[in-house]
Amino acid sequence: MKFNVKNIFSDIPKQIPDELFQTLLSKEGQIKIERIISKGHSTPIKEWYDQIQDEWIILLKGKAKLQLKNNLSLINLNSGDYYFIPAHTKHRVQWTTPNMETIWLAIHIYTNMSTHK
Repeated sequence: MKFNVKNIFSDIPKQIPDELFQTLLSKEGQIKIERIISKGHSTPIKEWYDQIQDEWIILLKGKAKLQLKNNLSLINLNSGDYYFIPAHTKHRVQWTTPNMETIWLAIHIYTNMSTHK
């Protein structure tokens, strides 16, 4: 049996003109795990993510600041910090480290959508 072992910190492009989203694992309608690489990227002003699924994130490398629409205080994240974003919680990435990669691991959890009205 051949094992396909990969490293979360490998195969990072030298140039990252746009935030990079890479699906690592997906089970249709249940869960999606992705690696996100930012380098000074942020969500455009006045734009908000509004996802139908719950999302658990952990910052593996770098620093970032999240903002929730219902609470404009910034959530400061450093390497090792994790945060749970319930479905339909409008949020945005306000800032990521500009001079090095910020590497996120995001786990999207799809549950009974009728519970997220």
